[in-house]
Amino acid sequence: MIYVDGFVAAVRADRKDDYRAHAARMSGIFFECGALRVVETWGDDVPDGKRTDFRRAVQAEDGEVVLFSWIEWPSKEARDAGWKTLMADPRMQQAEAPPFDGKRMIMGGFDAIVEEGSERGDYTDGFVVPVPEGKAEAYRELASKMAKVFCQHGASRVVEAMSDDVPKGEVTDFYRAVKAEDGEKVVFSFIEWPDKDTRDKAWAAIMSDESLKPEGEMPFSGQRMFWGGFEPILDTAKNREPAEA
Repeated sequence: MIYVDGFVAAVRADRKDDYRAHAARMSGIFFECGALRVVETWGDDVPDGKRTDFRRAVQAEDGEVVLFSWIEWPSKEARDAGWKTLMADPRMQQAEAPPFDGKRMIMGGFDAIVEEGSERGDYTDGFVVPVPEGKAEAYRELASKMAKVFCQHGASRVVEAMSDDVPKGEVTDFYRAVKAEDGEKVVFSFIEWPDKDTRDKAWAAIMSDESLKPEGEMPFSGQRMFWGGFEPILDTAKNREPAEA
């Protein structure tokens, strides 16, 4: 299975084009370093939560939109080598400051535990979930079952990835985002859909299906999980731009 670098950031709405240009430049460099795919998505249907949510995860301010993004690598070894090459690249030292507050961005490496489907979509549901280490296998089994359900309802692709190399940050990080407790891992996952309409109809059908109602104790904390719907603004599987010299 793939290895995933996951990112969540807050970007001012009026800097969307600046961010897209920045992401396009960076995606070219990531490709040179061995990445398979880079995806950047812009918050569209991102609800406020009672305990956690995407906006609180990055301390989003008024006028800012949440970004949910990921890089796919063929393996952790390829990812580690890629980042080493990236950080030694002179272009990284010469690059202008990114159009967002890097101190509030959360990022980390995640090992895929579920991959279902192969088509790339035009709308994404993103999730961040706390999972007790002792329930990791139970979570993987549930996630695998639900991935098939999502695909049966029109999803193009489902990926669930478990925290592997997720650093603690000075201001924010994935652990604080889900109020992780001792012994908990973090799952970064996404569902790709052909379009938003397919996604909306699928969720309505799934939520009304009595056979899919949860039974017994769930292998994760639903109260601290958060999710949202995102529109792609860059997907190198569809629109790749070369890195600048």
